Amino acid sequence: MGIRRYKPVNSSTRYKTVLDFAEITTETPFKPLTKSIPYKAARGFKGRITVRHKGGRVKRRYRQIDFKRYKRDIPATVKTIEYDPNRSAFIALLSYADGEYNYILAPEGLKVGDKVISGESAEIKSGNSLPLDKIPPGTSVHNIELHQGKGAQMVRTAGAFATIAAKDGDYVLLKLPSSEVRKIRKECYATVGIVSNKDHNLVSLGKAGRSRWLGIRPAVRGVVQNPVDHPHGGGEGKTSGGRHPVSPWGQPTKGYKTRRKARPSDKFIVQGRKRNRNRGN
Repeated sequence: MGIRRYKPVNSSTRYKTVLDFAEITTETPFKPLTKSIPYKAARGFKGRITVRHKGGRVKRRYRQIDFKRYKRDIPATVKTIEYDPNRSAFIALLSYADGEYNYILAPEGLKVGDKVISGESAEIKSGNSLPLDKIPPGTSVHNIELHQGKGAQMVRTAGAFATIAAKDGDYVLLKLPSSEVRKIRKECYATVGIVSNKDHNLVSLGKAGRSRWLGIRPAVRGVVQNPVDHPHGGGEGKTSGGRHPVSPWGQPTKGYKTRRKARPSDKFIVQGRKRNRNRGN
């Protein structure tokens, strides 16, 4: 996977970069595993905007990903490596020995024709899915379950991986991409390897229109708004707001902690993601 640059023939191509998509083997998804999902443009059930600066993206179909890897001890062959507009990682289409097809997150290095399998007796090989207890310490894993049978919830973005640090009774200690060390039940499944498309964060959009294709709308600074619209607004000439930075609703935005002091899951955090900070002790 590499990054392709353009000749700076105009302002939009001067800084524009794209992936070369060398790993992608087809442009057409497997239609039975796609579905249409209505796009709400970040509006809640009352029709009100719940997340700002969203809307107006290009149409896309959702690819149904098998995050549970529920077909145990049945070998599968990789048929295609595909681009997924709904996530940063690439996806792989698997054809199982019993004739069923499923999409999974493609790990780095997976190629068409490779064999993968899910189960307790699976080999420690990129793309195979096993319980954490069966994976040796020091192995890179992704697509990790938090609760057995619920499906993977952690380490699913492009280029991400967690490292199995140690095993402690009924729990396995994982060092996550955020540097947090967390305990997870040993029965939970994880996939061996690193998530594909590790160069995703090196792409430069190059122009505002490309952001709009992704559904990202412009954000307007508070100091250029009117006082009725934002606490930083108003004033004659250029002003810096006249108060410490706050959100449009008056909540401090720099250094103000909004997280609740205690959560039920804190007891599973051995080492917090911030330096010299431990939780659950």
